[in-house]
Amino acid sequence: MASRRMETKPVITCLKTLLIVYSFVFWITGAVLLAVGLWGKFILGPYISLIAENSTNAPYVLIGTGTTIIVFGLFGCFATCRGSPWMLKLYAMFLSLVFLAELVAGISGFVFRHEIKGTFMRTYNEAVQNYNAQDERSIAVDNIQRSLRCCGVLNYTSWFSSVYFPVNGIPPSCCANVSDCTSSDLRNATIAPTKVYQQGCYELVTTFIETNVGIIAGVTFGIAFSQLIGMLLACCLSRFITANQYEMV
Repeated sequence: MASRRMETKPVITCLKTLLIVYSFVFWITGAVLLAVGLWGKFILGPYISLIAENSTNAPYVLIGTGTTIIVFGLFGCFATCRGSPWMLKLYAMFLSLVFLAELVAGISGFVFRHEIKGTFMRTYNEAVQNYNAQDERSIAVDNIQRSLRCCGVLNYTSWFSSVYFPVNGIPPSCCANVSDCTSSDLRNATIAPTKVYQQGCYELVTTFIETNVGIIAGVTFGIAFSQLIGMLLACCLSRFITANQYEMV
């Protein structure tokens, strides 16, 4: 019995080391999710409102998930150092729930990417039609047009039917060359097309979504399946500790 206990101790020490390292990486993942959620809430809020038909809780979900992972990452380190079998089993159960949630999120994002494109068409068109250069959605439209060098939904003609055009013309954020783009030019339906970007923003944004959704889904699946490693380590460590305690009795 004593010799067998001596054989299991190095295994337990090795598993503890691996699980602590994994828990630390898991904790960092939670911190990243928390940071992305806060960034999405305070920086990307107006942009998200253009993609989501209704107000979205995505930033809050990321903040909540990140905070929970940080707490359980610390719990995992504590359970590992303490060597408590029931704590390790609880940690493994939490990792399995995170695995399922991330798997569902990754599949949903990949499957419903076309619906996101359709929703963006409606919401962005509404933002253009109701543009007033002052509210959050209008400011988001301006930022998108400047950063992507685009104009309107499909092209600059989207602005001709907006409530903003009859009085103010096409917004200055569409100007290809700000130094050669006056307010009178933008109010003139004949001259304005020669002063603004020709490509619409919808195509650029949806191309970006199509290009990167596969990468995002792949990263999500990769993180999700990494939880299996943590589950396996926690379960194995719990088993070895329990067996070692039993042999000592």
